[in-house]
Amino acid sequence: MSSEQPESAAGSRCPRCAEPLEPGDRFCGFCGRGVSPDGTGQEDHPTIAMQSPGAVGAVPGAPAGAVRWPTAPEVDSADTPAPVHLATDLPGTTSGGGELPPGEPASGGAGPRYRTDDPSESPTGTGNGTGDYPLPAPDPRARPAGEAPEAPEAGTPTGEDPGHEPAAQPPAGTGAGPRTCVFCGVGRVALDDYCEHCGKAQPRERDHMETSLDTLAAVSDRGLRHHRNEDAYAVSPATLPDGSPAVVAIVCDGVSSASRPDEASLAASRAASARVLDLLALGTHPQAAMHEAILAASEAVNALAGEGGADQEHAAHQNAPACTLVGAIVAKDLLIIGWVGDSRAYWVPIDREGPSARLTEDDSWAAQMVAAGLMSEAEAYADERAHAITGWLGADAYELEPHTVSFKPDRPGIVVVCTDGLWNYAESADEMASVLPVDAADRPLQAARTMVGHALDGGGHDNVTVALVPFPVPGQGAGSAWGAAAERTATGGP
Repeated sequence: MSSEQPESAAGSRCPRCAEPLEPGDRFCGFCGRGVSPDGTGQEDHPTIAMQSPGAVGAVPGAPAGAVRWPTAPEVDSADTPAPVHLATDLPGTTSGGGELPPGEPASGGAGPRYRTDDPSESPTGTGNGTGDYPLPAPDPRARPAGEAPEAPEAGTPTGEDPGHEPAAQPPAGTGAGPRTCVFCGVGRVALDDYCEHCGKAQPRERDHMETSLDTLAAVSDRGLRHHRNEDAYAVSPATLPDGSPAVVAIVCDGVSSASRPDEASLAASRAASARVLDLLALGTHPQAAMHEAILAASEAVNALAGEGGADQEHAAHQNAPACTLVGAIVAKDLLIIGWVGDSRAYWVPIDREGPSARLTEDDSWAAQMVAAGLMSEAEAYADERAHAITGWLGADAYELEPHTVSFKPDRPGIVVVCTDGLWNYAESADEMASVLPVDAADRPLQAARTMVGHALDGGGHDNVTVALVPFPVPGQGAGSAWGAAAERTATGGP
């Protein structure tokens, strides 16, 4: 036998770069050239240009035997190609080809049985899986050194921010001239809304909002983790047909796992407030007015789902806009509460001698577990599924069930209307009462700020919104801020 081995087994080299090859190599480890078992180079395979699916025949210039692309099947004899389906249009199946088990809706079917407020499930993908945003937002309570808060004006419209951060200025190019930083006061604001001098991001209109109407006040804050404020509120005085005063507060919380939650909450709060004010002026019973207001809010949120256009019809992870709602009406000796979702209302007597109470029951997984006797309240709300809501306003809600209740309190008190961004840090009625300042009836705006500050001090993991509503409604004195605000509302003013 010859002692020499074939070159393909030993001593072979790459035909391109002449680097040594190991026995069995199919590719050169240095240049990547394909080699045959005998050490010679392989012929490069030409790239085949893909034609449109409707083309028939071999690809021009391709070697014999190239793939022939068939035409799409036709639905009739009019040369109309069959419709193209996306994956989201087809019913889902298990890996074995069977139907999905109950509780797992097929793609493109009805919406989920539960909705969550975890930003990690947001279609924008801004979450990190923990419920927090990767970069914490600056503390919205911070002020420039030496800046004293201004006294709030009575009747401040919803969305303005007296005595806190200045509202965002008009963008450059709108005719208002270059913007100056609201923090350092000297730097020019760039197009990305950051100061070129101190580097601070400029506040947006909804980052922090306050409203003060005599003994009625509301405050909403973005919190320390979310990149935007997805809460909204509307508070207004009203006048009944007999001339007696009333007050309305609506608070909405956008569902972060849905698309455009900030738009949903704003649309719902505005629609509900407008509807209830119209009905109260006509003499409708307050509880019926609250019910109709929730239905109007639902229609407003549903309408948002159709505004995306055909180009968004099949967008990945595109959930319909959704939000929760809680509202309060005080009219004469009645206190009306209405809600859908897990935003809440609490009762706290002014004298603190009577018991405080929670006036709403959450539409949530945790509440269902407690109601079914499967868990204690402490166990249910400690579970990671606690805040999965079972009721919301939105086009993909299974069935809208507005909750309305009527109370006749036997003493003066404060109604705390809030989102879970606050009650997460004061869940029980007694805890909420301990957070509410004792002088809330006399200084409602300061009290609302204090309650928002409590949530921020606790971590501020969510948007925080609270409205403080007095019971009974204070007298509508001539020339008072309350009376002036009510007159503007009645005459269609801002």
